[in-house]
Amino acid sequence: MLSPLLRKVFLTTHITLSVGWLGAVAAFLAIALMGLVSQDTMQVRSAYITMEWVGWFVIVPACLGSLATGLIQSLGTNWGLFRHKWIVVKLLMTVACTILLFLHMQPISYLADVASNADISTIELRKLRIQLITDAGAALLVLLVITSISVFKPWGRTRFSFGKQTINITKGKGNKPWRLYIIYGLISLIILLFIIFHLYTGGIKHF
Repeated sequence: MLSPLLRKVFLTTHITLSVGWLGAVAAFLAIALMGLVSQDTMQVRSAYITMEWVGWFVIVPACLGSLATGLIQSLGTNWGLFRHKWIVVKLLMTVACTILLFLHMQPISYLADVASNADISTIELRKLRIQLITDAGAALLVLLVITSISVFKPWGRTRFSFGKQTINITKGKGNKPWRLYIIYGLISLIILLFIIFHLYTGGIKHF
């Protein structure tokens, strides 16, 4: 278990990185919109080069740091990793965001490379530029949901909880754990379908 001081340190770090991740994605979305609508060629090229730097040196570190400190907070305190449904859901969503982020970085790097060497006004690249805006908007929405879950903690304990509540859950007094499995299954299915869709419609086909 973490000491009170370490718990506060990791909690502060986790909140800072999580908020920074959300803010960086919002800034990324604004730059992506500018890159699409701007008529200035140099401004457009600069936008996509900047997006790659923001992605690799701000968003990715914030994402990995948020995930790591969140795991430390869960495993090193009484909250636990699988004792509360909202923590499990938040973990699944964060892991999914991390996977999709690295998939998302491939078309970003591709566009930045093209922008630094040639014209990016072709129809094919315009579709990819629109996709970056869609992906960033979806990521921003998911991060807002994750933040809301952290604040409201909408679901109770899981069957893996310890103590007296575990006994009550095991007895099954009005509790239906299959509902939790359905929720996890649907979340996993949505994540899998989104990853497959991203693989076949995203920037990977450009490599």
